[in-house]
Amino acid sequence: MIELLAPAGDLEKLKVAVMYGADAVFIGGKKFSLRARASNFGIKEIREGCEFARKYNAKVYVTMNIVPHGEDFEGIEDYLVELVDAGVTGVIISSIAYANIIKKIAPTLELHLSTQFSASNSETIKMFEELGFSRVVLARETSLKQIEEIKKKTNAELEIFIHGGMCVAYSGRCMLSNHMTNRDANRGGCAHSCRWNYKLTKDGVLQHQEDEYLNMGSKDLMAINAITKMIDIGVKSLKIEGRMKSVYYIATVVRCYRMLIDEYLKTGRLENIDFYIQEIQKAETRQAATGFLHNKVGPNEQLYNVRNDVPTKEFLGIVLAYDDETQIATLEQRNYFEINEEVEFFGPKLKNTNFVIGEMYDEEMNELDVARHPKQIIKIKVPFKLKPWDMLRKANYAN
Repeated sequence: MIELLAPAGDLEKLKVAVMYGADAVFIGGKKFSLRARASNFGIKEIREGCEFARKYNAKVYVTMNIVPHGEDFEGIEDYLVELVDAGVTGVIISSIAYANIIKKIAPTLELHLSTQFSASNSETIKMFEELGFSRVVLARETSLKQIEEIKKKTNAELEIFIHGGMCVAYSGRCMLSNHMTNRDANRGGCAHSCRWNYKLTKDGVLQHQEDEYLNMGSKDLMAINAITKMIDIGVKSLKIEGRMKSVYYIATVVRCYRMLIDEYLKTGRLENIDFYIQEIQKAETRQAATGFLHNKVGPNEQLYNVRNDVPTKEFLGIVLAYDDETQIATLEQRNYFEINEEVEFFGPKLKNTNFVIGEMYDEEMNELDVARHPKQIIKIKVPFKLKPWDMLRKANYAN
């Protein structure tokens, strides 16, 4: 069965990802992991995350995918024992040295080869199969045709990125961050230098408009129109990137791909792919493309002009509770909204449901016209049942 794999930068995001349909989540510990700026998990949080995931028959994988230096081996044996005890299913690594230690200390952990290794051919994958790896996360630079060829020639499970940030270099092998900020991209500290704004000059003369800036970043990946092909090929895991993204982003993206996958597995077709594209766009802040999946990346897949990643404000709140008798929903507000405004509720089991706010109160049941304070507790009368972790957003949002 195909797996939908979601990112989780902290325990709250892990729970949201699982509730909204992820079959598995990947998380980072305090050590040995990329995304050093994410909140990441201590052993106590890893254990709690595994316990929560098991309730939904979901798995937890832990990233240990840094390119290790000498000091990065200190404490690894004890850490691995703790991961096994916590209930972790597998680890994502890029170091053969780490693999040898894991096989000795924690042989029950699945070994997944990180995309940091840039595996993009069947011979490389066969070698890692012999080394005990059960899964390979292919380089983002592989096309659907190449993925199909690799699948035919290898036995390892294939994991493919389907959504999220793309690197301007070859699967994370960029040295810009190291050179410009002394932050090592391959040890979790990437400064995303490719997304900075630059000015282009020649002999001291600006080569573009004064109010324009250039950057060399890549558009994000969105593989909505490639999912059915990946399923047909026999890809094992479809991976969403974004451990540092918000709970709203995680909920929206995971739910969208969950619905798409389920529809295709149930019916063998997709009735309205535009619906899924529109759903994804409700959480996007940057332009997206299909990366290398269909063709080699060209100018249309890059961001050579002014960046457009403006924070969106369509996410309005999270449902905390619902009283069946009074039909009052209690929410934690996240962005500004008003009385008489049309909004949309959605959730793990709740279809997109539009609703015009007619009655709104604060925590003491004082009437409100506007919800203007971030994380304010708001009460709204809603004539249909809601559950905790259902979410509220603007209706008819267009990206």
